[in-house]
Amino acid sequence: MVGTYDLHYYQIDQIKRVRIVRRSDGCYVQFCIQADRNVDIQPAGKTIELDVGLSAFYTDSNGLKVDNPRHLRKSEKALKRLQKRVSRKKKGSNNRKRAVKKLGRKHLKVSRQRKDHAVKQALCVVKSNDFVAFEKLQIRNMVKNRRLAKSISDAGWSQFTQWLEYFGKVYGRIVVSVPPQYTSQNCSECGEVVKKSLSMRTHICKCGCVLDRDHNAAINILDKALKQAGYQLSTVGHTETHNAWEPLRW
Repeated sequence: MVGTYDLHYYQIDQIKRVRIVRRSDGCYVQFCIQADRNVDIQPAGKTIELDVGLSAFYTDSNGLKVDNPRHLRKSEKALKRLQKRVSRKKKGSNNRKRAVKKLGRKHLKVSRQRKDHAVKQALCVVKSNDFVAFEKLQIRNMVKNRRLAKSISDAGWSQFTQWLEYFGKVYGRIVVSVPPQYTSQNCSECGEVVKKSLSMRTHICKCGCVLDRDHNAAINILDKALKQAGYQLSTVGHTETHNAWEPLRW
């Protein structure tokens, strides 16, 4: 068994669950270990709000944009080529099994790229800010739109927000989710409702406020989150369960 974690460091009674997981590139053994994660980190003195999107992965309340990596879109040609190879092989043959395995490995690589990007971005946001707010989107309903379903799934918003909440507990940061209603339509300066379609990327209000649509929404969500949290920024220690993945080679 080859892995990156030294299991001899943990006592046997700390291992609460062992699960074998099969992936396209092999089998893995997951050890669910009870361990205390006490991270000592200094307050950053900053608050931030994130508005996730498709043109940019997210836009924060300071106007900073992070590019959307679009891992699936970049790998579509390779996936189509591998899928054609699978369809050309005879069913039940060893050649088809090998082709299916290669296709599965490619899909697995795309999913791991998406997860890696979500984890790194969430960690960077949480470590740099004491207060983080984001929209609690109903992604299950949003993917029903057949024109945007692939792009929404490729963005990995759900993974990103889950890791935000997880790292918030580990590092003692406040992570707040707010409802997304009217965050894009309301003006961040005067509060006036400015109706706009998805194709309109610039917020223009009669009060003179001209901002990027996502930047305007980010400011509105930050205001909502601060009111929801009651302006109380405090740090709390947490105990989490640590998952150590060990690849098993046969």
